[in-house]
Amino acid sequence: MLAWSRIGVFLFVGKTLVTGIELNLSDPVSIKAAASTVAYDMMKTYTGNQTGQTPGLLPEPYFWWEAGAMFGSMIDYYYYTGDDTYNDVVSQALLSQIGPNADYMPPAQSNDEGNDDQGFWGMAAMSAAEQNFPNPPSDQPQWLALAQAVFNSQAMRWDTTTCNGGLRWQIFTFNNGYTYKNSISNGVFFNLAARLAQYTGNQTYADWAVKTWDWVNSVDFMDSEYEIFDGAGDTANCTQPNKIRWTYNAGVYLLGAATMYSYTNRSSVWSERVEGLLNATDFFFSPNQTNVMYETACEPYGTCDIDQLSFKAYLSRWMAASTQVAPFIYDAVMLKLQASATAAAQQCSGGPTGTTCGQKWTDGTVWDGTSGVGQQMSALEVIQSNLVKNSTPPITAATGGTSKGNPAAGSSGTVVSTGAIITQITLAEKISAGFITAFACIMVGGGVVWIVA
Repeated sequence: MLAWSRIGVFLFVGKTLVTGIELNLSDPVSIKAAASTVAYDMMKTYTGNQTGQTPGLLPEPYFWWEAGAMFGSMIDYYYYTGDDTYNDVVSQALLSQIGPNADYMPPAQSNDEGNDDQGFWGMAAMSAAEQNFPNPPSDQPQWLALAQAVFNSQAMRWDTTTCNGGLRWQIFTFNNGYTYKNSISNGVFFNLAARLAQYTGNQTYADWAVKTWDWVNSVDFMDSEYEIFDGAGDTANCTQPNKIRWTYNAGVYLLGAATMYSYTNRSSVWSERVEGLLNATDFFFSPNQTNVMYETACEPYGTCDIDQLSFKAYLSRWMAASTQVAPFIYDAVMLKLQASATAAAQQCSGGPTGTTCGQKWTDGTVWDGTSGVGQQMSALEVIQSNLVKNSTPPITAATGGTSKGNPAAGSSGTVVSTGAIITQITLAEKISAGFITAFACIMVGGGVVWIVA
């Protein structure tokens, strides 16, 4: 049963008016208590840890990718609060969906898995490595290796047959959207590349981040004001971008750019990009309630679909994470996250317990009548993000990271004990643009094989 101290309750004309989850942003204990309430209500939806259910999957109508996003939020929850209640469930879920090649390509998802879907699971694994989430058993793939596998498998899909590059939205030719190249798929790849560069110190990941950033700009998915548009069909060579804007696109590029700012020792180029991307997020904060986040394209009209209901979670997550690698934006970011967290906690006023979170934070304590994983996840991320100042910055291999990598993960080759990749064709031949993930080499049968350092 919830402690009454976590919920604000007032009596009015014989009725109980629940005013949302109590939240005092100046008190870390209060923030953690509010996050605990929201996380509990979200995880009640998850049934994958029950007998007869499939670990890692949310029930219908939720799609596979959102489960990966949710477990990413629960990694953040442990990181910010220190509450390990859900860690075993989260680890089981993340390891149950890796697929036979340990690259988050489970056969059960082949009918509709996109690059962005795979990427959300990969980013959850990346967060686990950065945030020192408990490592899997030694006989299981490790968090860093899983993130590398997703990155490597996507690097091999870089497609120059149309639009002079970029990742397609969909992986399989038979899926709707295969002829669409979009900002989120390429943004996830950019985000992962930057974070892998930061964690490992490997310049090749940074080169891919730059390559992706340049491509996104070359096809006008991002304009001179750092506004990011949805994507474009490749049948017209990506010349007609769909200019709808989503919160998660703004966030995924912001964290990637902020990480590159850190990786490049505070480069003025990346500093300008970070500042521009952050300024562009103003579009997603209500003109009627200062600094309160909303999903501009659908929320005012009540038309957000099951996916879009979760998008604010990712902007919140990545804005907070960006402050850790680009501290100069901390004050500006926290003005937005503090106001949004207060509004989100007030909106968590519905359902039987009076703590169910709605979508419309701009509605204050009047619950909007909606509920679900997306609403809970969005509230959770924006509330717990207010603990970012008290949290240890993301670790790297050089600063105490313990997650073990596998630079060959995600390739179709066989990894032998020396770390060499033995394939019928070389890695450089398999990946367009000559992707080579290291500068070390070994001699195999008198030949030279390049591998990742």
